[in-house]
This record gives sequence, structure tokens and C-alpha cells, in this order.
Amino acid sequence: MSTLNVNAIDKESGSTLTLGGSGTQVTLHASATSSGFDSGLASVQTFTSSGTWTRPSGITKVIIEVQGGGGGGASDNGSQYAHTGCGGGYAKKFLDVSSISTATITVGAGGAGIAVAGTPNAGGASSWADGTNTVTGNGGNGGSPNSGSSANRSSVGGTGVGGDINIQGGPSSSDYNDEGNFGMSFMGIGGAGWTSIAASTAVKDGTGYGSGGGGNPYSGQTSGSGADGIVIVWEYK
Repeated sequence: MSTLNVNAIDKESGSTLTLGGSGTQVTLHASATSSGFDSGLASVQTFTSSGTWTRPSGITKVIIEVQGGGGGGASDNGSQYAHTGCGGGYAKKFLDVSSISTATITVGAGGAGIAVAGTPNAGGASSWADGTNTVTGNGGNGGSPNSGSSANRSSVGGTGVGGDINIQGGPSSSDYNDEGNFGMSFMGIGGAGWTSIAASTAVKDGTGYGSGGGGNPYSGQTSGSGADGIVIVWEYK
């Protein structure tokens, strides 16, 4: 095998430099480094529980998606008007990680459903924190039980903070006439926003990631739980 030692190779004319002919594979030595030679999406790390992100060799940039947990649905003591939980916030961020080796990943849990009237459980916040940058999807609030049909107890969804794009989670159902899907998140669909629906109807948990749980207006049944959050790291060379 021959070795060519040069400081630079440039094209003779035009804008394209061709290395090798048809069927030729051009490789770099194992100890060599490249800049722009091998680029693009290389890998993805998905966190459904808290942990540590470690930068793989050769990765210089990432796109981070952070989704907070959804709030749990409300419960009431009788045929009242318990509302859904709220959706968690979402944030998306592009980062140069050339000088970042690790980041702490927190994944917020969805708020658990409750069986009796009281304060529903909020969803937990999800985040990326590398010592310089913090990107957060805050958890959604729990739903509100109504003790009167005219009450309006809407809660707002969790916020996204620190991203290039920040999206607030969907609100809870707001009025005693609301029946449908509320508490949506960027990555999930909330449970049913039940009010005066028959007690035999099954309570629905939030689906996907970060959505709110369904409300339960009847004593003895547990309201829906919010869906857990997630953190996704798209890694580029």
C-alpha cells in the first residue's frame, strides 16, 4: 500500500473534489479527526427516566426535546364536575456541545389519579441541565373539582422554558358543560374531560407523553393519571 503525504489537496477546477473512482470506499485512520467530512444525524438518545446524557465521540451538536409530565385528573364526592389535569410544557433547543461532556436529565412523572375529592397531583418537570444551559418542560397542574355546577376552575398547562421553541401544555376542562379531550401536550392526548357522564364510563389516563389525566366526578372511582414526560436528544456530527 502506498502512502501520500501532503498538507493539502485541492480541486483543479470547478467546485467538486472527487476522491476515488466508482466502488471506492474512502476511510479515515482510526486516530484521525475530521471536520465536516462526516456530518449529519448520527444517533438519538431517549430518556423515559432520569439519568445522565454523555456526549458520544464525534458528536458536536444536539437538538433537545423536553416534555414535562401531565397533571392528574380531579375527583369529586358525588355527581359533580371534576376536571381533567393539564398538559405539561414542551421546549426544543439546538445546542453546540463541543465543550459539553455530560448533562443531567430529569424526566417528570405524570400526576397520579385520586379517588376522593381533594387537590389533584401535578405533573413533574422534565429538564436538560449541563451547567451552562437549562431547558425545562414544567409539569401540568392537576384538575379542579367543582362543588357547584356554575364554577369555572380551569387551570393552565405547564410552560416550556429555555428552548428555542417553548410550547405551553393544554389547559384543563373549564366549565361544568365541558365534555371532551383537554389537557393535551405537544406529545400526547389528555384523558376525557368528564363532567356529568355516567359513572359506569371508565376513567381515562393521559396517553403519549405529558398529557393530563381524565376527571372523575363520581365517588369510589379513581381519576385518570397524567402521562409521564420524556427527554429526547438528537445527536449530530
